[in-house]
Amino acid sequence: MKLKRALFNIVSTAIVALLLTSCVSKKKILYTQNIETILTDQTTDYENIIQFDDVLRITVSSKNMETVAPYNATIGLAGAGMQAMGQARLLDYLVNSDGLIIFPQLGEVKVAGLTRIQAQEKLEKILRNFVTDAVVDIRIINFKYTILGEVNRPGTFTTSDNRITLIQALGMAGDLTIYGKRDSILVIRDTNGVQTSTRIDITAADFIYSDYYYLRQNDTIIIDPNKAQIQAAGFNRNASLWVSIASLLLSTIVVISNARR
Repeated sequence: MKLKRALFNIVSTAIVALLLTSCVSKKKILYTQNIETILTDQTTDYENIIQFDDVLRITVSSKNMETVAPYNATIGLAGAGMQAMGQARLLDYLVNSDGLIIFPQLGEVKVAGLTRIQAQEKLEKILRNFVTDAVVDIRIINFKYTILGEVNRPGTFTTSDNRITLIQALGMAGDLTIYGKRDSILVIRDTNGVQTSTRIDITAADFIYSDYYYLRQNDTIIIDPNKAQIQAAGFNRNASLWVSIASLLLSTIVVISNARR
């Protein structure tokens, strides 16, 4: 009887421990909690900063497109990356290590460190010395980010919007798994070759006003597994060992129990 009671106590304790470790507080799961209490009329005027190695697509337009044709360099039929046979496309501009692009007719123009809008205004100001109604549109076409860890679709993603939030990026990766740590998301950022990192808590609503609410080019987001997943991973690796030990103990207990009868 004492042996049976001991076994019952062991099994009961194991079940209770399992239930306790399986329960996860909703505070660790829900995003942007109590966001209604912190929202204000404050606007978020965000623009990505052009950096070294960015690839830009620049379009110059005017009422008379012939006057701006020299400033819209295109790749001809023999060029690589043709969208369709017989159709040229605009030349892309790489921002070099000095922060410069080589623009048709104008030569070197420094754009690194400027926002997209500021770079547009700078080019327009120069071009209007030659074409009074020149309008410039700039797009960063190599905007990409990487998401790794506890998400449903990890990988590297590109966007043509030039503006994407961390929440939207996680949505592109299929959202976090139930095992992902939502209160400690690591964002690694490269700013002109300088690496920085920070931890973001997306369960706290005030993160929407942080510098990491909007992603920048080449950001890397890493979702760590929560404690339960780490423990489960360790258990799974040693599952066969624990099963063998448990079987040996049970066999020993049964033999001893039978011997005492």
